[in-house]
Amino acid sequence: MAASGRAAGPDVIWALPERTGRGPRPAYTRDDIAEAAVRIADEAGMDAVSMRRVAAAVGCGTMSLYNYVPRKEDLVDLMVDRVAGEYELPGKPSGDWRADMLGLARQGRALMHRHPWLPAAVLPTGALGPNGLRYMEFCLAALEGSGLDDGLKIELIGMVNGAVISYVSSELATARQRRASEHTAEQRQAAQAGYLARIVASGDYPHLSRTFAAAPAAGDPDETFDRLLGRVLAGYAAAC
Repeated sequence: MAASGRAAGPDVIWALPERTGRGPRPAYTRDDIAEAAVRIADEAGMDAVSMRRVAAAVGCGTMSLYNYVPRKEDLVDLMVDRVAGEYELPGKPSGDWRADMLGLARQGRALMHRHPWLPAAVLPTGALGPNGLRYMEFCLAALEGSGLDDGLKIELIGMVNGAVISYVSSELATARQRRASEHTAEQRQAAQAGYLARIVASGDYPHLSRTFAAAPAAGDPDETFDRLLGRVLAGYAAAC
């Protein structure tokens, strides 16, 4: 108990022993548990990840699993950090910090498409495990010659990650909607275009009408992603 009489706050999962409690040496590790949980989430979504199901996947009882992972949020932290290990970090930065950060953003986007549950899981955790720390260390090394102060470096990393999460979340939501809809994407786009044409013709929305008339057609998603992230990076470069 803390001096105030309340229980001490929780510790991060990586600061805890690999296993609490007594018994024979286990046939699996904390990383095995994270791998099983990630596999379940990839196959059936995050709602399917339960302590009971993960325990069954690694071959132990549910209560035994709590000796390794005390809380469900600890399990989510382990999952997020395990997936962060999929970043292919170069041995050292290239010397072009904007190119390095864009490269990481591209990797992050691909990683979230491989693990569609990740955008929603990564936001509330805030925990940095071993793989997350390696990622942050590389980012800061890449930004060493940027001219940004340390506070702006951290802010930039957060902005890049947030932009990736937002972009991929929109892509995933659009894909889910397409799968659930009884109409094709072309049919929905045609319906929207017809509606907007009537709006433009009404004259009630002159600013929207002018913008719609000048807006280019939707481009390649990869090119759009690079352009948007490039603008984020350019904004910080201007702050140097």
